Amino acid sequence: MSGLDYAIQQWRQGERRLSQAAPERSPLLQRITDTLVVELRKRLGGRFSAEELAELYGRGTSWCLQLAMDTAPADPWAWDSRIVIDAAFARYLREAVDFAGGRLIPAEA
Repeated sequence: MSGLDYAIQQWRQGERRLSQAAPERSPLLQRITDTLVVELRKRLGGRFSAEELAELYGRGTSWCLQLAMDTAPADPWAWDSRIVIDAAFARYLREAVDFAGGRLIPAEA
């Protein structure tokens, strides 16, 4: 399994965790995830590849954690990176130029 495949798997697990969150926690987790997606858009712009997204993830997500803390300073339970950060990357992956229909588009040989 490539690093990109592993990252995508991890991000999808984050989406599942987000979808399974308790109803009283879901709105805040969704808000943090939305905030992170906006920041991903600022950092990567309109055209990006899945590999570029994985590279950004691989360089570290401490900035994501800080943004989650800033968004919900009184709710440390909502900073769970396995939920909000991974779900945000999964959501933004859908906008990659080489990703469609829930899978990577193979590069042309």
